[in-house]
Amino acid sequence: MITVHEEIADKKRFMKLLLLGDEQESMILRYLSRGRLFVMNDGGKAVAVCVVTDEGNGTLEIKNIAVSPESQRLGYGRKMISFIENRFSGSFRRLIVGTGDSPLTVPFYESCGFVRSGVIKNFFIDNYDHPIIEAGVQLCDMICFEKELPERYGTVSKGFTEI
Repeated sequence: MITVHEEIADKKRFMKLLLLGDEQESMILRYLSRGRLFVMNDGGKAVAVCVVTDEGNGTLEIKNIAVSPESQRLGYGRKMISFIENRFSGSFRRLIVGTGDSPLTVPFYESCGFVRSGVIKNFFIDNYDHPIIEAGVQLCDMICFEKELPERYGTVSKGFTEI
């Protein structure tokens, strides 16, 4: 059974998973304390995490989403996005996310219904202390995406429960 819970007490215990989505701990620590961390478990094992922040004006931002290596490409990332959308529909008008210009992440967000909304030039070069390489490509620019959230309310999504 897949469940999702919000981790409040000890967010740093999920640092190993969070580092898969953002590989510099100092960057994660910038948003982790003000963000809400959701953990997806399957059979009692943490398979995915997602940190979201309230950016004001009805905007919720995905700061970090990661799936454990052995659980990747099994739909957990898409399920986590769906959970976040359903959990925050009615409370926020739009969901935004920034990612590297990577052949792994850009198609993922587009397939989840996000549309490109901008580019932050040299983000990964200016903000990280080492080159970020993904799928053999050094990340330079951040690609920004957004998605409008429906106005309906809800905290349960397709078999997920918030515990």
